[in-house]
Amino acid sequence: MIFSVIFPVFFLLFLGFISVRIQLISKEQIHALSAFVIKIALPALLFHALASKDLHEIWYPSYFFIYAGVTAFLFIMAFVIGRKVFANSFTHASIYSHGASMSNTGLLGAAILTLLMGNEAMIYLSLVVIIESVFLIPTVLVLAELGRQNQADLTAILKSTFVTLFKNPLFLSVVLGMSCAIFQVQIPQTLDQVFAMLGQTASPLALFIIGGGMVGLTIQSVNLQTVYLVVSKNIAMPILVYLGLSYFTDLEKKMIYAGTLIAALPMPSIFGIFGQIYGLNEKALTPLMISTIFSFVVISVLIGLWW
Repeated sequence: MIFSVIFPVFFLLFLGFISVRIQLISKEQIHALSAFVIKIALPALLFHALASKDLHEIWYPSYFFIYAGVTAFLFIMAFVIGRKVFANSFTHASIYSHGASMSNTGLLGAAILTLLMGNEAMIYLSLVVIIESVFLIPTVLVLAELGRQNQADLTAILKSTFVTLFKNPLFLSVVLGMSCAIFQVQIPQTLDQVFAMLGQTASPLALFIIGGGMVGLTIQSVNLQTVYLVVSKNIAMPILVYLGLSYFTDLEKKMIYAGTLIAALPMPSIFGIFGQIYGLNEKALTPLMISTIFSFVVISVLIGLWW
């Protein structure tokens, strides 16, 4: 099983990398493909998977709150340590904390979990998407803006953040999909087939994009904080999620394994984007690169143990 999952993952990553490396596809085209996956293909996949279910099949409060609790704990720990130990500014501490507590759920998570579990994976991924898009990312943006603006207008910042949230296709697809499940709204079969066809492109394209996006990235700014961020994201987070789901819930093993695997994923690419927006540049790209490489080792071990 491990070969049947890991081989296509690494092959698609390599294909994306070599395609950009030999300039068969440009970096700009990779960005366009990424926008297609995040804004169209993956939302279609999530909506298709959720809308056809009953609420009790997609809402697992114990799973949701354990994962959310671990995310909040690691974010707060990274923020406090960033301020007190590494002397980061308020803004930079919030960005670093984002990297220490959020996975690449949308691209890499969807690709790997779908290979392992099929469309069932979308249930577990959607709950994490809610945590990340409704709670974590808005918190990061609000804190970062509060730190950057000397006379911050909190109302304006919150308004801007929530407008961004409600323009997020991933968030909207989860909300609409769960609403269909709650109110038992039946999607016309022809339309549902369109969502299914779009969704099928998400996983392979996501891996291709990640591989292509690694061209040109280098490890240049390794320090103690980089090590801390990678340990928090790729070691502490999966361990805490696994322990929380195993000892404080009565969930099935496959759900525990899925949550742990999502937690073991690398930092999201948006962490690097935020880092550039708020002046961290290589200080954010370096932990992102190391986290991506190291996570494949952790994920391969977990797949070998459980699948």
